[in-house]
Amino acid sequence: MSGMLSHAGLSLMAQGSAFDAVKNLAPILLIMVIFYFLLIMPAQRRQKKTQEMLSTLKNGDKVVTSGGLFGTIVGLEGDSIQLRIADQVKVKVLRSAVTGLQPEGKEE
Repeated sequence: MSGMLSHAGLSLMAQGSAFDAVKNLAPILLIMVIFYFLLIMPAQRRQKKTQEMLSTLKNGDKVVTSGGLFGTIVGLEGDSIQLRIADQVKVKVLRSAVTGLQPEGKEE
């Protein structure tokens, strides 16, 4: 009889410790969910938006590079573009160096 009681007691203790383990993991899981919504998801959206902008570049677009150059696209070649940064001055930069398009109303 005492063997059955100890076996039943052990199974109840095992169920209790499983619940305690889940209860202890809950704050960590909550932190992971918060990090996903506050950090990872916005970064993925930003990266997707940048990739779309880079893939739709065309001649005549006014852009800004990561180095701070303002220029107009005069040539597209695979993963590089040719920018006119002044009269008779053209530079070749990687497409990934373009950080954004210039606002329409803003002049150089």
